Amino acid sequence: MAIEIREIPAKRSELLKFVHFAIDLYKGNKYYVPSLVLDEVNTLTPSKNPAFDFCESKYFMAYKDGKPVGRIAGILNNVVNEKTGEKNVRFGFVDFIDDKEVSSALFEAVEKWGREKGMENIVGPLGFTDMDPEGMLVEGFDQLGTMETIYNYPYYPEHLESLGFEKDTDWKEFKIYIPKTIPDKMLRISKIIMERYGLRTIKYKSSKALVNDYGEAVFKLINSAYNNLYGYSPLTPRQIDQYIKMYLPLLPLNDIALIIDNDKKLVGVGISIPSLATALQKGRGRLFPFGWFHLLKALKFHNDVVDLLLIAVAPEFKSKGVNSLLFIDLIPSYNGYGYVYAESNPELELNQRVQQQWEYFDFEQHKRRRAFKKSLKPSAE
Repeated sequence: MAIEIREIPAKRSELLKFVHFAIDLYKGNKYYVPSLVLDEVNTLTPSKNPAFDFCESKYFMAYKDGKPVGRIAGILNNVVNEKTGEKNVRFGFVDFIDDKEVSSALFEAVEKWGREKGMENIVGPLGFTDMDPEGMLVEGFDQLGTMETIYNYPYYPEHLESLGFEKDTDWKEFKIYIPKTIPDKMLRISKIIMERYGLRTIKYKSSKALVNDYGEAVFKLINSAYNNLYGYSPLTPRQIDQYIKMYLPLLPLNDIALIIDNDKKLVGVGISIPSLATALQKGRGRLFPFGWFHLLKALKFHNDVVDLLLIAVAPEFKSKGVNSLLFIDLIPSYNGYGYVYAESNPELELNQRVQQQWEYFDFEQHKRRRAFKKSLKPSAE
């Protein structure tokens, strides 16, 4: 039978079907980590996501023989398009069975919408902003995913290439093994840097105090540190306020490192969290009836993997070894929790400066993911 494409309204009942399609598609896959269902539904809901102050979206699902066989979101980030001078429609939240008629129909729907909006290219997978998972897995299909990233079957990139998509950029991911002691070279460098620039690390025992003192500063630092990265969408005050309330109070304080100068200005931050991958798998992305228990257990009792959510250093301190201060702060905590290795999560392959920080450790690259791009302009005859 022909593939039927239906536009999905941004209503909770319909978005739940949209989100659950991916979880059902990967049922039994030991590497796939589902998103938290309610978080993803809220991300896709205009009234819940401040990114809709500057974004637009359309959602589509594919049906065959009356059964759902694929999903995709089309997204316009007007801020990024204005910043880059490009006219790109993004695709994201994309999943489909191994049927090229299905994938073709899904992308055709987003491409048609993009052309109607005057766009010249389609790029992705990307979310509304960098706070959403991005990049299609092209290497590392036999590795456990993370809460922050996309997992997909190996046939996904093959489908995109057959549809005329080409590589736009890649991200690498690493396993970084936690040393039992802080490397001597790192200790020496960190002492020199602290004396030269008047920097020090600080720790908090109260999430409320951290939020009051540096909650807003953390996300402003992220904006300044990440502003020139691929596709970065600067966080607005409304987004910053939302993320402070949603995330900072939940993070284990010993897994957060802050660097300040003599004026107590924040110049560096490292945020990590115990891996929630297995907990999300057990709950299949749901909080109830028992998903909350698995997540709470992972946060409280930890496991042998820690996720590096982000590392940000003020632009004026980049390439000066300031990152070493974050690790001399975090390594003792990591050993205290019994972490064996850290997941770096995606790092742009061209960002050599970031990847050089792993030279102090035993590490391995175990995943690669890709953003694809395709022109929407008519081809020259």
